[in-house]
Amino acid sequence: MSRTTAPAPADRKDGATASAEGLGHGLKQRHLSMIALGGVIGAGLFVGSGAGIAAAGPSIVIAYAISGILVMLVMRMLGEMSAANPASGSFSVHAERAFGSWAGFTSGWAFWFLLCVAVGLEGIGAAKIMTGWFPGSPEWAWVALFMLVFCATNLAAVKNFGEFEFWFAALKVGAIVLFLGIGVLAIVGVLPGTDAPGATNLTGDGGFFPHGSEGLIVGLLASVFAYGGLETVTIAAAESEHPVQGVAKAVRTAMWRIALFYIGSMAVIVTLVPWDDKAVVEKGPYVATLDHLGIPGAGQIMNVVVLVALLSAMNANIYGASRMAGSLVSRGQGPKALGRTFGGVPRPAVLVSSVFGFACVLLSYWRPEDIFVWLLNTIGAIILVVWFFIAASQLVLRRRTEREAPEKLVVRMWAFPVLTWVALAGMAAIFVLMAREEGTRVQLYWTGGLTLLLAAVGFVRQKSARTAAADGAS
Repeated sequence: MSRTTAPAPADRKDGATASAEGLGHGLKQRHLSMIALGGVIGAGLFVGSGAGIAAAGPSIVIAYAISGILVMLVMRMLGEMSAANPASGSFSVHAERAFGSWAGFTSGWAFWFLLCVAVGLEGIGAAKIMTGWFPGSPEWAWVALFMLVFCATNLAAVKNFGEFEFWFAALKVGAIVLFLGIGVLAIVGVLPGTDAPGATNLTGDGGFFPHGSEGLIVGLLASVFAYGGLETVTIAAAESEHPVQGVAKAVRTAMWRIALFYIGSMAVIVTLVPWDDKAVVEKGPYVATLDHLGIPGAGQIMNVVVLVALLSAMNANIYGASRMAGSLVSRGQGPKALGRTFGGVPRPAVLVSSVFGFACVLLSYWRPEDIFVWLLNTIGAIILVVWFFIAASQLVLRRRTEREAPEKLVVRMWAFPVLTWVALAGMAAIFVLMAREEGTRVQLYWTGGLTLLLAAVGFVRQKSARTAAADGAS
């Protein structure tokens, strides 16, 4: 057996592995590769990055580069642990192995909550695009349609999810590659009807740092959360034909491509379009750039791409939430009914995750001023909490794996443990920056409250389980 070949299900002794959870292995390498690329390319990049550009100006390129380096380090750490021990619970399983069941409980349910709320947000965004195309149609009807489609997709065999995500991701990646190609042609002045802009937009109108360090900080915070979604590939890898080989290859090939897409896109946009152009925020930076270049039908083309990005995220988040819930239950950290599998699919977990996501949509209509805002604030920094658990777990598990089974280290974190500590320091710095900024301070507090609540429940459950085990042994 090669070092990159997955062990047979019968040989897997970790109780949280895919086989132990009764899941199938219907995902192919091409699915994983596209999930790794497409999972992080969402509406946050196509539309939401405009706010970051407005705050940071041309220095948004530096903001995305800094956050991109942090994300690459986190992904490398997660890839190392997931290749050594593939599990559909991904970082939750690794946190449990490193620190105990409370850590797996906290990170797993926090991430599940994040994904379910995100499903609702993406459904609302997709519905707004559809009502723009079909005026007078109710938003809730579109959301209900999308939820039914992707709930049904995820209730079927996992290969159906993989096929949807493969083509969704292929369209998103193709759109960005085409955008970058057009942008480079325009920058060098060979695109018909355009002149090379030179450095005018980079150095003029306030310079490269028009709002100074404060603007860079706001742009940095915006860019960090735009990278969320990479974790899905390590969840999906457990249901692939060759989990170890699959996650290792997906992680290695995805990181530099994602950095190119994100940082490259920002560089093209701020070179071609003045950073303070209102269209960058109102229409989104990609549409604003294509309009600026006189590309016909740019708005509608990008609306299609954004719609695909939102639907892709809905599909992936329902999948990720259901697998995380199923993994938690298989480890005794949730209602047993959610952990049942049918044909290799945790259908009760899919249904509950979908219903919770749809409930978030209803709350956005019924209580938009309080409950829905509370939900948004609560999930604001969860991805950072997850990354913190990933880095801390890798510090512990790397040394343990080197002692007990070094052959499992198919993917290795660079310059361990120095870069792991660098990543942890970077996360701590972002937490401090969030506490400084009024717009993100509330999110930090609410996310912190949810994390502490889950940790407290996890500690109580862990203590109770140990007490019960001790009583049973006596």
